Amino acid sequence: MKIICVGRNYAAHIVELQNEKPKGPVLFLKPDTSILQKNQPFFIPHFSSEIHYEVEVLVRIHRIGKHIKPEFAHKYYDEIGLGIDFTARALQKELKEGGLPWEKSKAFDGSALIGDWFSKTDFKDLNQLNFSLERNGTLVQEGNTANMLWKVDELISSISQYFTLKIGDVIFTGTPAGVGAVAENDILIGRLEDKQAFTVKIK
Repeated sequence: MKIICVGRNYAAHIVELQNEKPKGPVLFLKPDTSILQKNQPFFIPHFSSEIHYEVEVLVRIHRIGKHIKPEFAHKYYDEIGLGIDFTARALQKELKEGGLPWEKSKAFDGSALIGDWFSKTDFKDLNQLNFSLERNGTLVQEGNTANMLWKVDELISSISQYFTLKIGDVIFTGTPAGVGAVAENDILIGRLEDKQAFTVKIK
């Protein structure tokens, strides 16, 4: 399986990081070694003291697809989740300034937290999903999929033009504004509508 991540999919987050608005979805990959194992803490890696949380709605693909049209994209997934794209921000900035790939800052071991999965039929409208992240009991990020520049079905269609989607692939659909650094002993809790999707401790 592969993890396909979408960058710059919320306008406020683009402004927050002083990036340019892209003409199409910004894509990058994480390997399966980036998946944080269930019920395990996130360990701040030795190479960075500035790790940011980025909460994101996730989609899990359940059939093989290539060159998928947007109107058929809904047939390729039946589960929605929530996760965190942990990012070594200072390292990312350094790599971007040098015109280099982001993988060291985005795809390191444990950088992809994948929470519980829920049937998409549990939700009334996937284009109006509320989601949030709490840090030590304080709300730090909240978003709604209505504010995506590219909606889930559009993302699936676009991604499938470049990568064959396979059963079990996971798409991270982008983060809203409010990203920030984690610290040792933080507790992060993610919620998708009224459902708690994950909790993780930082070590």
